[in-house]
Order: sequence, then structure tokens, then C-alpha cells
Amino acid sequence: MAASSTQCVLFVLLLLTPSRHAARERELSAKPNFIIVLADDIGWGDLDANRPDSKTNNTPHLNLMAEQGLRLTDFHSPASTCSPSRAAVLTGRYGLRNGVTHNFAVDSVAGLPLSEVTFPQLLQGAGYFTAMIGKWHLGHKEPYEPTRRGFHYYFGVPYSNDMGCTDLPGLDLPPCLPCDSFRNQPIRLKRSVSGGCYSTVGLPLMENSSIVQQPLDLWTLTEQYKSAALRAIRTARERGQPYLLYIATAHMHVPLAPPSSPDVSLQAKDGAYAASLRELDRLIGAVKTSSDDTDKDNTLIWFTGDNGPWEQKCQYAGSAGPFTGKWQTSRGGGSAKRTTWEGGHRMPTVAYWPGKIPENTSSSALLSGMDIFPTVLSLAGVTPPSDRRYDGIDASNVLLHGEQSGHEFLFHPNSGAAGQFGDLQAARSGKHKAFYLTGASEACGGGTGTQQLHDPPLIFDLEGDEAEETPLEAETPAYRAVAERIARRREELLWDIATDPSVSTADYSTDDSAAPCCDSTQPVCRCRALN
Repeated sequence: MAASSTQCVLFVLLLLTPSRHAARERELSAKPNFIIVLADDIGWGDLDANRPDSKTNNTPHLNLMAEQGLRLTDFHSPASTCSPSRAAVLTGRYGLRNGVTHNFAVDSVAGLPLSEVTFPQLLQGAGYFTAMIGKWHLGHKEPYEPTRRGFHYYFGVPYSNDMGCTDLPGLDLPPCLPCDSFRNQPIRLKRSVSGGCYSTVGLPLMENSSIVQQPLDLWTLTEQYKSAALRAIRTARERGQPYLLYIATAHMHVPLAPPSSPDVSLQAKDGAYAASLRELDRLIGAVKTSSDDTDKDNTLIWFTGDNGPWEQKCQYAGSAGPFTGKWQTSRGGGSAKRTTWEGGHRMPTVAYWPGKIPENTSSSALLSGMDIFPTVLSLAGVTPPSDRRYDGIDASNVLLHGEQSGHEFLFHPNSGAAGQFGDLQAARSGKHKAFYLTGASEACGGGTGTQQLHDPPLIFDLEGDEAEETPLEAETPAYRAVAERIARRREELLWDIATDPSVSTADYSTDDSAAPCCDSTQPVCRCRALN
């Protein structure tokens, strides 16, 4: 009798097991896919849809996405340089919490602190297939590399595309010499090596943890990224899993390498930049088409940038549109990348999800790249860890239901131009923006302006002065009310961070041996197979 009972139980379990698997499959198939595209050094004015009076047609695919989806007009990168912005996007936390306050280098031994949790890790744990294509810049040594921080698959460059030589250099100012120029020189890791070259180490192309090409070919990189991205989408479909595809493009960072040889016509003003912008747009169009083919109603595509144009690069830099930071530029300094002027962090941003996001809409909600973390997790039905404090907000209602409210306050940290890295040097409250520190970013032509502390802060009314040209008079009651409100919130945030037990500290130490090197016996770490 006991044996018979056991057999019955086993029989019932066998009947239930397939249904459990089927239920799990249905649960996963109902979860949305996410494609997050993070462009590098792109300007708010580079998106044609942001400038309806513009006669250019450089972003037709992004324009179509905007027509079919939502344009976010007051969306900001969490910082105005590469590593801090990317770390904040992936963790939903300011750099003062996640520890990443400035860029990592070719010879960095570490990266995004291991105590930090990324949203790809959480999606991976929830059954998602996760892939990353492009620029990582959050640590290239184990255990900091992408495949250890939440991605099943990685294909790309571990840092910026100007942080190493190539055989056929892209267009930069000043230019970098070809790798062969360093054939008889020792490996060196300083930008002063030669003109615009960061180092004599060839730029590596990585697949998962392995170098597959060094130096890589800048002029075919976009096509390789496109192939890898489409392959990742196919892999997820074949596995029957929802997916996260994070594409961090080389565009619009210098050196530019548009799909044409670097001839004189491209060197004309705006020629190379416009060609590169069109190439970026085509890449996004190809990914959108692949997604639309089978997952159109179940995929959110979210396009934005990591920081504004690199003004120092002159004709190879993008457009901040009307956000020109005239107060700063009138004093000889730059006002985009590496600054907290609007041009440094206000990003061209489009969200597209047919059937879920209303078509041809826009929102002026004050949002940040940090909001990607909680929004994606919310849409996926994944709860973030409760043992840490977050700075991003769930923007689902802005995306899906036309809600116009975002952050009541948003702080902009210094990340390279002046002061201590991570300082909260500017802050938004509604239409007002306060500056506690300004200056020191290099403009085209070499001017840097003067670093200045402001006590009381400069305050601009962005609704009437988007160029940030004329600050409010400090003696007026209106000014004092705004200044007091922002100062109070600034102090509250600093205290919150100071008392946050989950604050991380990044290791920024360096060692020459940490530079990715395919074969240290070969010049510029050249892969033998490519000789």
C-alpha cells in the first residue's frame, strides 16, 4: 500500500512538472524586452526632431521613433563624463553613492565597485537574456568586466575609442598617429604620447573576456556592432527568453570614423560629424527593424546619451541646440561635456513602445538617466534590493500614461571641469537652476574660462533663459525663495549620502600591466593573427 501511494505521488508530480515549466515559460514570454541605447558625446541639438526648423536630415530613424513614440525634452545624463554617467545609469544612484566620480583609464586595475548592483544583474536573475554591445568604461579586468556585472554576452571596446591607437586613425583634433608609428617605442599610457593619442597600446575589441582584435578597425566598428546586436536579439528569441540589449555606441565620441575614407570632403565643417551621425542613426534603425519584426508590441526602445558634445574638438563636436551656456562661453570657457551647463547633460531622448507609449507625444518632465534603473525594473516586475538608497525614480507613468511630473529636484555633479569630483555643483528645482561652482572646461580654440565659487549661487530661469546667459538678481525675494529651497534640498541630499550605509568607494589605482594586451611581445600589443 505504501509503495502504491508513493507511485501515485510520483505520478502526480510528473503531471505537475510540465505545467510548472509551461507556467514559467508563459511568465517569461509576457515580460517586456528592453533595448537601451546610450550614445556617446551627443548633443541635444543633434536630434533633428528636437529642432523642427532645422533643414538637416541626419537622424531620420530617430525622427521616426519620435513620431511613433515619446520625445523627452528635459532628460539629463547623470554626469557630464563617461564613467560616472554610465555607473549612475546602471545603478540608479549618484556617483557619490556608487563611488564612480570620474573616468577609469586604460591601466585602471578596478572599476564599478563590486558592492554595487546593476539592473542587468537583476534582470538576469529574473530570467532575462542580457547582452551588451559597445563601450563599457567601468572596469575591464576581472571581476569588473561586463560579463561579471550582469551580461551574458559582451562585444565592444572596454573604454573610449580614443584611448588607444589604430592602424587607420579616425578623425580627431589633434589627430592620433597610426599604431605603426609606435612600432619601436615602449608601451606608454599617457595622452601626451603623440597629439590626440591617449596611449601606444592598440585599441582592443573584446568579445566576452577575450580580445578578438587589437588594434581594432574603427572604420568597420559600427557594422560589427550592428551584427552583434542583431545576433543578440536572435539568440534571445531562440532561447525563448525576454531580453535586455544595452548598446553603448562609439558615436559621437572622437575619433569619428564615418563609412567613407577620411578624405578632404569629410574634413569640411560638419561633414565628418554629420556623416557619423547618419551612421549612428542607421545603426539604431537596423536594431529597431529587427525588434519590430517579431517583438514590436513587447519591446521598449529607449535612446539617450551619456553627456553632451566635446566642444574642445571643434568641427568634430555636436550641437547642444539652444543650451549654449552663454554665461560661461562669454567668459571664454566651454559649456558642454565636462560641465554642469545644460549643454553638458541635457540629452536628446526618445522612448518607443508601440501600443504602450502614445505616438507623437512629448514630455517636459524633469528626468535623469538614473531613472532607467527603477523604470525598467518596474516594467519587468523586478524588485530592487532594499539594502540601499536610490536616486532614480520610476518614470513608467511618464512613458505610458502621459504624466508630466518627474524629479522635484535634480542635482548635477561635477565630473571633470572644476572642483572636487562628485561635488554637487549645480541643482534644478522646477524651472530654476542654481550653480555653486562654474568654469574650467576647454572650449574650441583652447579657452577655459576661470573657475569660480558662487556664494550665493548663480540662479537661472531656464523657462525664459535656456541659454543660461543672465542670472537672477540676488537681492530679489523671488531669488531668495529659490536659493533657500535648493540649498535646503542640497543639504538634505548630502546628509542622506553621508548617512547611507550602502555608499561605495571606487578604486582608481592604476598599473601598466592592467592595460588590455593581446600579445605584449608585439608592438602596440598587436594580435599575432592580425600581423
